[in-house]
Amino acid sequence: MKRLLHCILLAGAVLGTASAHAQFNGPADTAADPVNSPHVLTTDPAILYPARHDNPMHSGDMVHVSIYTVGDYGFTGRVSEEGFLSVPLIDPVQVEGLTIREVQTLLAQRFEAAQIFHNAPVQIEVTESVRSQITLMGDVRGQVSGVAGSRRLFDVLASVGGLQPTTSHVITIDRPGMAQSINVDLGTDPEHSKFANVPVFPGDTIMTGRIGSYYLVGAWKTQGAFPIQNTAPLTLLQAYTIGNGKFLEGKANELHLIRTVGTTRTLTIVKMDKVLKGQEPDPVLQGDDILYLPSNKVLAAIRGGGVNTAIGLALTLAYAIPR
Repeated sequence: MKRLLHCILLAGAVLGTASAHAQFNGPADTAADPVNSPHVLTTDPAILYPARHDNPMHSGDMVHVSIYTVGDYGFTGRVSEEGFLSVPLIDPVQVEGLTIREVQTLLAQRFEAAQIFHNAPVQIEVTESVRSQITLMGDVRGQVSGVAGSRRLFDVLASVGGLQPTTSHVITIDRPGMAQSINVDLGTDPEHSKFANVPVFPGDTIMTGRIGSYYLVGAWKTQGAFPIQNTAPLTLLQAYTIGNGKFLEGKANELHLIRTVGTTRTLTIVKMDKVLKGQEPDPVLQGDDILYLPSNKVLAAIRGGGVNTAIGLALTLAYAIPR
């Protein structure tokens, strides 16, 4: 009997070794460009908090033009489909794409060239704009219309219902006239988040992404994909709890942490038993992390009711080993 028990343990070692060296292969790379590279946060205060922001004019905008020193001069007109504004006393002016300040300067120059007004302080007010709205796309969708001047980011998000539990706290703002997007991290700390409440302007598009998920694969009692919440960092031990722990056959000291950044995939072996005992750091998980827990085949067979299989293998080894 003692010899049989020894053979059962030996069988477990043989099968366990075979699975320990199995390679976990992920999907092949299909693109040369990174597909999930992290956003580069915008840190330039001049971009985040511009001292002045002038929206460009567009066809269909209704504008009121006046001259500060000439009280009886003033008119209201609409920018034509071709982008021109018909101005009394001078020829139509191409204004599409120009800011309010640029149009004011241009009209003053035209009045000066036509010898109608000298050093005319032209004032322009956009009374109706076809692009007075802010658009939200992605995990949070909607439009905020009738925006004059600017609104704060938090106000805009709140007006469409706020962030969802699945919404990433990294917000991207696409602004007309800017070559690069603005990336803002709302964070989870109120003291930090208040600095992320940047102004947004008509014509801006706010892009909201979805937070990443991590995946429990292998000898977990609960397998599948689970979202990583924004409220706090998620560690391996927390994921262990969410997965209801491991089955008996799970090899806790051979946990495969598979992480993908861009098109680069790395594999790290984590000794989960030592993490549970506080002997090794508790890793913080990232989006798309895969936690693959290999199995001891003998223990898996026993749990699955295949005790006879394990005993049969042990008997085979018992007869094969010289007495």
